[in-house]
Amino acid sequence: MQAARLVCVVLFTGCAATGGGSDNSLPVSRPPVLRNQDPEADVIVRLPGPAPAPTPQPQSSIKGTVTSPPVNPDDPPRPLLRHIYPPSFQQDSAAYCHELMGQWTAEDARFLFGEPVRQRPAFDEKGEQNGEIYAFTDPTNRYREIELDFDGESGTLRTVFVYPFHLTWQEARRKWGNKVNETAANNGRRFYSYADRRLDVLVDSAGKVISFGLY
Repeated sequence: MQAARLVCVVLFTGCAATGGGSDNSLPVSRPPVLRNQDPEADVIVRLPGPAPAPTPQPQSSIKGTVTSPPVNPDDPPRPLLRHIYPPSFQQDSAAYCHELMGQWTAEDARFLFGEPVRQRPAFDEKGEQNGEIYAFTDPTNRYREIELDFDGESGTLRTVFVYPFHLTWQEARRKWGNKVNETAANNGRRFYSYADRRLDVLVDSAGKVISFGLY
């Protein structure tokens, strides 16, 4: 009889330690300031039964970083998200920007290109600042870099400066024609301004196009 009472006391104490309910979940971790600092007086009784299955641990790579867990073949494939550009922009990013002159703002350019790699002020013929120029990496990889010049008053795009990877002056003339006005520049460079289109081309002493401007 005394043994039976002892078992009841032990079982009752174990139930009180787990909250007296039927929930067998583990206790939730709490901040140190909310934890009871007194020593635990309750007794937890572990009933006989099969040992719990060990929790699989993620494998580590050679460099010590944890690899991702294996993919469940029953899970549906997840779509890959990427930036979708307009077809005309993918075809020629510089020409696309040229079509939006007088409409685009710097925020519009950021939405398509992302954050600029740098920026610089733009000046008029008198040396007074009249705008801001933002340099962007071309996401289509057609050009090395594209600079967009925004008017200081209206805030809209007014000039597009394009820096090609490889373009010679001979290739440029075959593409745009020969109706140009030629001007000498520093360090043997030549500046060509087209008479039949809103286009200027800067060429180095070796005949390679440094940049061309659309306005």
